[in-house]
Amino acid sequence: MDDLTIRRARTADVPEIRELIDYYVTDRILLDKPTVTLYEDIQEFWVAERDNDAMVIGCGALHVMWRDLAEVRSVAVDPRSRGLGVGHAIVEKLLGTAAWLGVRRVFCLTFETAFFERHGFRPLARSPVDPDVTAELLRSADEGIAEFLDLERVKPNTLGNTRMLRLL
Repeated sequence: MDDLTIRRARTADVPEIRELIDYYVTDRILLDKPTVTLYEDIQEFWVAERDNDAMVIGCGALHVMWRDLAEVRSVAVDPRSRGLGVGHAIVEKLLGTAAWLGVRRVFCLTFETAFFERHGFRPLARSPVDPDVTAELLRSADEGIAEFLDLERVKPNTLGNTRMLRLL
């Protein structure tokens, strides 16, 4: 899509991000996030905005988990804009941001395996971090890190998802 800008999200974008995520939450494709969490994490989000009308038609977030590990989260595209490359543009921006930050490994937990495989992600059988890092990650209250660690308390929400990793 040529008339598209991928930019950092602003707090004013949260209602549109909320709507995009909610569409996929109802089909259990994305995990729900409280609106307060979207505001707290706004600096992690990028949005796809149409140039002709400034409508936000996609979003995605990059959450740094450790020195060399980050997670792509909450990638969502307006259903009327699917198939136009919006999601791909967002993921490429997130991967570029990860590289700029110095992250070498990017993780995702997804049902959309073919989509992420086109970006170089591969299914992951076990955790890519050593036990010392795992012990530190266990100290986090972040639900995404709990998903990454495959903790029992999040398993009902992640059944059927594929854990994938991309090396940069």
